[in-house]
Amino acid sequence: MRIYHNQLITTLNQSIKPVWLIFGDEPWQKNDSLLQIKAHAHQQGFAEIIRFNADDKFDWQQILDEYQSLSLFANQRIIEIELSSGKIGDKGSKLMLELAEQLHNDVILIFHGPRLDTSASNRKWFKNLTNLGCYLPLYDLEGKSLQQWLQRQTQQLNLKLDSAIFPLLIELFEGNVLALEQELQKLSILYGQEFITIEQAQQLVINQAKFNPFQLIDALLLGDLTKVIRILDQQQQEGIAIGQLVWFIHKEIKQLLSMLEMLQQGINQATLFKEFRIWDKRKPLYQHALNTIKINDIKLALMRISDVDLISKTSSDFNSFILLADVCLSLYHGEKTKHLSLNYEYS
Repeated sequence: MRIYHNQLITTLNQSIKPVWLIFGDEPWQKNDSLLQIKAHAHQQGFAEIIRFNADDKFDWQQILDEYQSLSLFANQRIIEIELSSGKIGDKGSKLMLELAEQLHNDVILIFHGPRLDTSASNRKWFKNLTNLGCYLPLYDLEGKSLQQWLQRQTQQLNLKLDSAIFPLLIELFEGNVLALEQELQKLSILYGQEFITIEQAQQLVINQAKFNPFQLIDALLLGDLTKVIRILDQQQQEGIAIGQLVWFIHKEIKQLLSMLEMLQQGINQATLFKEFRIWDKRKPLYQHALNTIKINDIKLALMRISDVDLISKTSSDFNSFILLADVCLSLYHGEKTKHLSLNYEYS
């Protein structure tokens, strides 16, 4: 079965599964999922934990041997396998298919690792274990899901916050839920169940929002230009190489141009999304961008990002992050920005 993190407690209370697959890049949800599963299993008598780290050279026979062996210390065991990726090779796949036929209630298997691509989650071994156990795909907490998470955490900690604190925390910590959880813990220790005002919170919280280039692209597709600029500013503060961001944005703009040109040729969006392998979760982002951005503005943005790439490699007189922000703005406001030069010193 497949569930999401907010369904984990309910699922655990129903039954303890023989196998759990936890994959995603959001660290708080991963840590919390592992802690909850292990704590629940411990209550059921699973006292011993055996851990493996599996890379591309890992001998998967070890897992099968360990699963089949009898423990001298505990009848019920947890075998935890951390994967460096979702690809385990043909030998690993074969052994995991064999293992799937031997599952029993005295051993719990926990697989966890980074986010899986579609091909990895469609492998036969993964599907078999998912059908026999439980798969938790972990997605970034943002927007409404982050708001709901924040509400749940404050209730669990019995925090009494001024309503104005919620948007403040989301703005400061979006993209860094682990740091937000630590900040809530700090507020709980300092204030207990006292009412916390916005002024008190502002004096304590530190801007630890942490974004990545993928979130930058998501904000760009949604046309949330304020967030785009905030992410670019944070990336600059962290010392992210401008060339990396130029590559990400150029790749996305070029793809949008191809998609819009295909739409003009009469190809429908469903076929388009299949052609470009757009996941269901990301389809609303592309629908917004394709319905909002004009093809002339995309061509303008492509020309401007080429200029930014050249300027960033040949001159230190300009802030390339500001120029990159102009590129993003031109996607939605091309008519207003096309007359503005990127060469601010001489314009």
